[in-house]
Amino acid sequence: MPNIKFLSTIVILTLLINIKALEAMDWNRFKKYYLPINDLGFSLDISRMNFDDSFFSNMEDRMQKAFSNMDELEKGAIANPDENRMVGHYWLRNSDLAPNKEIRKEIDQTLQHIHAFAKKIHSGEIKSNSGPFKNMIIIGIGGSALGPQFVSQALFNSKENGLAPYFFDNTDPDGFDIILEHLKYHLDQTLVIVISKSGSTPETRNGMLEAEAAYAKANLNFAKHAIAITAENSKLDKLSKEQGWLDTFPLWDWVGGRTSELATVGLVPAALEGININEMLRGAKDMDDVTRNPITKENPAALLALMWYFATDGRGAKDMVILPYKERLSLFSKYLQQLIMESLGKEKNLQGKVVHQGITVYGNKGSTDQHAYVQQLRDGVNNFFVTFIEVLKDRHGKSLNVDPGITSGDYLNAFLLGTREALSENQRQSITITIDEVTPYSIGALIALYERAVGLYASLIGINAYHQPGVEAGKKAATEILNIQNKVENYLEQNPNHPFEAIQIAEKIAAPDKIEIVYKILEHLAANSGKNITKMEQTPFEKTTFKFLKK
Repeated sequence: MPNIKFLSTIVILTLLINIKALEAMDWNRFKKYYLPINDLGFSLDISRMNFDDSFFSNMEDRMQKAFSNMDELEKGAIANPDENRMVGHYWLRNSDLAPNKEIRKEIDQTLQHIHAFAKKIHSGEIKSNSGPFKNMIIIGIGGSALGPQFVSQALFNSKENGLAPYFFDNTDPDGFDIILEHLKYHLDQTLVIVISKSGSTPETRNGMLEAEAAYAKANLNFAKHAIAITAENSKLDKLSKEQGWLDTFPLWDWVGGRTSELATVGLVPAALEGININEMLRGAKDMDDVTRNPITKENPAALLALMWYFATDGRGAKDMVILPYKERLSLFSKYLQQLIMESLGKEKNLQGKVVHQGITVYGNKGSTDQHAYVQQLRDGVNNFFVTFIEVLKDRHGKSLNVDPGITSGDYLNAFLLGTREALSENQRQSITITIDEVTPYSIGALIALYERAVGLYASLIGINAYHQPGVEAGKKAATEILNIQNKVENYLEQNPNHPFEAIQIAEKIAAPDKIEIVYKILEHLAANSGKNITKMEQTPFEKTTFKFLKK
């Protein structure tokens, strides 16, 4: 008979040896694929992505081509042939890179202009009838709102002599009312920033009109509370000058909305909040310098782009989950949703072939997600990869011990490391980005890191990251809906006190293929006062027999 006790000891020792070997292997892999950049207070760990060494060698030629494409972009190559535009957001933090002296001069003068205007607001040299400005409403959509919102959440400090920000980032009347109700006793000390490159963006125009009406109702001169950020000679530019707004700042055609946070779109609100925009620009410039390095394994943006390619098979096969373990970074995933999804979500590649590219991005914050969707991340469908955002500094000043020798920040760190371990144990892949603390410098560096990674990844998969035909298609469809609505309302106006079903109205306005659209328009009109349209139920049994009556 075998010695059971002896065999058990052998099994236990073997297991312990294997565990130690695995731990050593994990540590060696970490050391090999951990990239600290001490001068930036930044590090990147890709060791928990399951690639092998051959992946880098197989991708190196394509990566070098991506570096070359990025170099041409920064030199002023036409990056968006749809609109014959350059893409120059990299010049914003280093104007010496601009392709001509005119652009260089515009960047430098605009930065001086921002500083001078913010100083006048903070000092009270520019003020309202009631005194210095204390609040501001930022009116924009997409990149004209997401960047400023993210930076405000990350860096706003109520102790500074800055304006408190509020956002009109939609065309939702209820959203307007919530903010205007909150500010109704403070409108005179509230500055309004209207951001639109064309000056005709519907959501932004609507927000401006709603704000203008609120100021008029309060007997306030809207023009003496408003500034514009827009393209030269746009509708908004002309309007602001005709009405004598407080100031106007340029928005150049070579800056795209989703890469505009370090242009006037983001810098003007940030400066007015009291945020050190020079430090944001310095952080972005330093990250740009690091991510120009053609040595792939020393370039954090290149490593990110390659990990995205590896995780998604270069075709968006898995989702990207962003988990920042810091309250100040809670909007980072929302900001990255637009930057990444609008840039990479494309139907066709550069050769015009249908490829349906893109990476879905979502996320919230840790440790909130311990009690939300981490359960599915660990045990559910394995259709994602995670990027943890770690911040080393808990807070300024000493922390309270919530347990003996343990602070709330220690708990947060433990949840991050524990969640990462739990995911790895179940073969769920992750990247970890670490910054020393949340500062204007580190936020500028993060923005630049992801802007570069998006550009490099787009080169790897051969798509144009700098146009957005899908967004334009949505705008055109919305315009068509509004045209149908006008026809519906006109028809009902001409035929009052007579009930009609949607199918009848669709036929009368020559839109027989839009019956459902006509019905949804009628339903919306009937729900809102001022339209004088009633929804009548003809029978209680058939849900499709509603009739609509114009009184």
